[in-house]
Amino acid sequence: MSSSSKPSMPALTKVALAGSALLCIAGLAAFWYASGKARERAPHDDAQQVTVTIRDNLCDPGDITVPAGRTTFTIVNQTPRALEWEILDGVMVVDERENIAPGFSQTLTVKLRPGTFAITCGLLSNPRGTLTVTPSAQSEADAARPPLTEYIGPLAEYKVYMVLTAGAVQKDVQQLQQAVADGSLDGARRATQDAHRTYKRLEPVAELFADLDTRLNARADYFDQRENDPDFAGFYKTRHLLAERGDMPALQAELPALQADVDSLRARVRTLQISPERLAQAGARSLRRAAGHLGDSTGSASQQAWSDLDLVKGTRDGTRKIAALLEPLLAKANPDLQARISRDLGTLDQSLEASPVVPASVATALNALADDFDQINPALGLE
Repeated sequence: MSSSSKPSMPALTKVALAGSALLCIAGLAAFWYASGKARERAPHDDAQQVTVTIRDNLCDPGDITVPAGRTTFTIVNQTPRALEWEILDGVMVVDERENIAPGFSQTLTVKLRPGTFAITCGLLSNPRGTLTVTPSAQSEADAARPPLTEYIGPLAEYKVYMVLTAGAVQKDVQQLQQAVADGSLDGARRATQDAHRTYKRLEPVAELFADLDTRLNARADYFDQRENDPDFAGFYKTRHLLAERGDMPALQAELPALQADVDSLRARVRTLQISPERLAQAGARSLRRAAGHLGDSTGSASQQAWSDLDLVKGTRDGTRKIAALLEPLLAKANPDLQARISRDLGTLDQSLEASPVVPASVATALNALADDFDQINPALGLE
């Protein structure tokens, strides 16, 4: 590298100072958030039971009322297409189930606080239902629990990780724009692959603003007209235009919206507040989501850049970061679980590095690691 391309010492100092300031701000925000959260866990056997059946474009029932605390939802799919079901707090996903096959059901147990939430009913373009959660003795007890100051450091470091990763997605999309401007189809494909894989590291965070994640990361199968749906956009739209059609003019028309969304992504993560218990919960969901997307794959992995197997590497990297941040606490609370997480991360690495890569083996490794993540919060006394 020539001397003209190296950053000056003042520039490096500014970057270091900015990073330190961000870490301090994130730590104070994490302290404020953690001070209102709880250590204790409610028992699992007192969960309210609710069945939701999805028919055509609606949920039955469409308006649900439950007391605060644990509720087990059984979601029954009576439509001809696979679907997802989400509980939304504004644009934030509280919890979800994906890939519910036609004629089948899945269960979801979630602890809910008082408030009014939206529920999705199949396709993302369908009307939403309403979930009302009323106050209970348990929710009032939760509000009086002591702070969790030991999570300040991990939450602050994760905030910095989010901002840096979102910045990396921005740079990858800028590389995509340059490749399109140069007329390089291969370069555009590589840049799209890099940007999408990097974004997958943020998947546990992206569910906190479902509107933006839908634009950036929703598959065509979740829209009424699939690839031709006017709301289909983001990385999968870019991959569709490049991989199947090599349609550079159409891609060029999509890029301004994509750039705007990744810019918004970085802006949002700068102000995001994350609870300690969400780290492991969201990590488990990301791992299971990745495994579900591999469920229909057969045989060995393709070498093309558009494979879901490549995106799994981003999911793995993001959940590995969460595991690393919680490791000091978990090693004291449950060393056996910490050892199992390390082992299963190694197994996932091996399955992704095998030749040939077998999607079923990768999916098995993802689900095993997700089971580990499900046990982190109970081990740490978190919800």
